[in-house]
Amino acid sequence: MSEKATQEYRPVPLPDYRELPVEEMRARAQAFYDEIRTRHTVRDFSTRPVPRDIIETCIKAAGTAPNGANHQPWHFAVIGDPAVKKQIREAAEAEEKAFYEGRAGEEWLHALAPLGTDASKPFLEEAPWLICVFGERRSRSADGVKRKNYYVPESVSIATGFLITALHKAGLATLTHTPNPMSFLNELCGRDPHDKPYILMVVGYPKEDATIPEHAMEKKPLEEIATFI
Repeated sequence: MSEKATQEYRPVPLPDYRELPVEEMRARAQAFYDEIRTRHTVRDFSTRPVPRDIIETCIKAAGTAPNGANHQPWHFAVIGDPAVKKQIREAAEAEEKAFYEGRAGEEWLHALAPLGTDASKPFLEEAPWLICVFGERRSRSADGVKRKNYYVPESVSIATGFLITALHKAGLATLTHTPNPMSFLNELCGRDPHDKPYILMVVGYPKEDATIPEHAMEKKPLEEIATFI
C-alpha cells in the first residue's frame, strides 16, 4: 500500500461538544420533535425559484453525516436545468408506467393506493431543484488517492436523512422519489456507471393548494417503534 494511502492516527481534542443542563436537553429534544413532525412528503410543487446558496448550505450539512472510515462515499448531483429535468421526468415516467402496469405486483400497488400515487410525475419538472444522491463504491480522498469505500448504503442513508432535515429547517418541501430502476440517472447526471443512485430528491416550495394523503399522517406510537432493554 502506498505511503499516501495510509494515514497515521492522530487524535485531537473534541472541538465542539458543550454539555447542557438536563432540562435544556429535554426542551431541545421536544422542540426538535415538534418541528420535525411538521415535515411532510409533498407532491404538489410550486415553480417558484429557490436560491442556489440555500441548497448548497443544506448539502454541506448533509456532508457532515457519519460514514464508513470517513470516506464520505456520496455525491449530490443537483439539477436545476429545465431541459435536464424534462429528460429525467420522461425517463422516470417510462419506468413508473411499467411499474404501475404490472411490474409492482398487486400487494405493492395495494400498499400504495392510500397515497394516491401513479405514473405521472409532473413535480420532476415543476420543482426548482432535483438532487440525485449517489453512493460511490470507490472515490478519491482529499489527497487524491482512489480507494474502496465501506458501508456505502448505510452512509448514504444517514446523509440523506441529514439533507432532508436541513432542507426542512430551511423552510423547503421535499419528496424522496425512487423510480426503479434508476440507472438512467447516471448518464443524465454525468456520473460513473459504477456509482449507485439511491434517491432523487425533489426540492422547492409547496403549491398554495398542496395536499397530502391522510394516510401519511398516521404514525406508529413510541411503543411500536422502540424497545428499551
